[in-house]
Amino acid sequence: MNAPQPQTGKEENPERRGLKKGLYLVPSMFTAANILMGFYTVMSSLRAFQLIGLGDYTKATAYLDSGAIAIGLAVLFDMLDGRIARLTKTTTEIGVQLDSIADVVSFGLAPAVLAYVWGFGAALSEGSDLYNLALFISFMFLMCGAFRLARFNVQSSRPRILAEGLIKTDKKSFVGLPIPVAGGLVGAIVHFAPKPLISYGAEKAELYSMLLMGLIGVLSIMMVSTLRFSSFKTVGTRIKSMRTVILGVGFMVLMFRFSRYLLLFMVLAYIIYGLLTWVWRLIRHRPELSGSNVPAKETEAH
Repeated sequence: MNAPQPQTGKEENPERRGLKKGLYLVPSMFTAANILMGFYTVMSSLRAFQLIGLGDYTKATAYLDSGAIAIGLAVLFDMLDGRIARLTKTTTEIGVQLDSIADVVSFGLAPAVLAYVWGFGAALSEGSDLYNLALFISFMFLMCGAFRLARFNVQSSRPRILAEGLIKTDKKSFVGLPIPVAGGLVGAIVHFAPKPLISYGAEKAELYSMLLMGLIGVLSIMMVSTLRFSSFKTVGTRIKSMRTVILGVGFMVLMFRFSRYLLLFMVLAYIIYGLLTWVWRLIRHRPELSGSNVPAKETEAH
């Protein structure tokens, strides 16, 4: 009798291919969760706006707070989908485009709607110049965020063309304030003080709304600027010791207990760090330029 020949690779390949296809779905699931959080923020904001109109500020506060928390969760999902895709080497072009669409929804549209309901919608008189300006600034926040994402995609996919005149991409830094940080700051502020601004009185609500307009305008400009902010893409990719795991667990506990303060502190610290880095670069290069010009002037005088 002839013994049956062992099959090498014929039955294993389909299983491996199926496993590989399954891995490609994992980052997309986190991206879908990102979009879900943005959708939830918009729906919670609409419900809160309805309750503000009815004068029920307590329930409106709860909906605004949950919408702000959803933006924070969207930031977490946005960080995870990219890291998982890089770790599992399952990055795809459609995944990149889907991630950009998710960011526009969760960090562009959702914060704009949340800021409108929390501040502008009820605090400012409808149809007034200030009200129309608030709507325009909210729209520009969405447009600047979308433009920033489009610029990032072009820089990532066409580095040779950009090398001829535009800014080159750097894996260690982002060009312009990332839209998750801009949207996350709006969510962190609302989470820190979720009561609608109209509940503080008409005069204070108008003043706070004007400050909110200024903040959103500054965030919009920073997103389309050429300022560089650290990407932190290499942070957390390697777990070197049990101490790192313990620190991570401790951070999660602190985030759960003191999220109102910790989220706002983290976002502000990231933005301030980027601005201070930009100022330091200006100061560092200024002596070189001034030092090179002084001798030339002295020689001309003599």
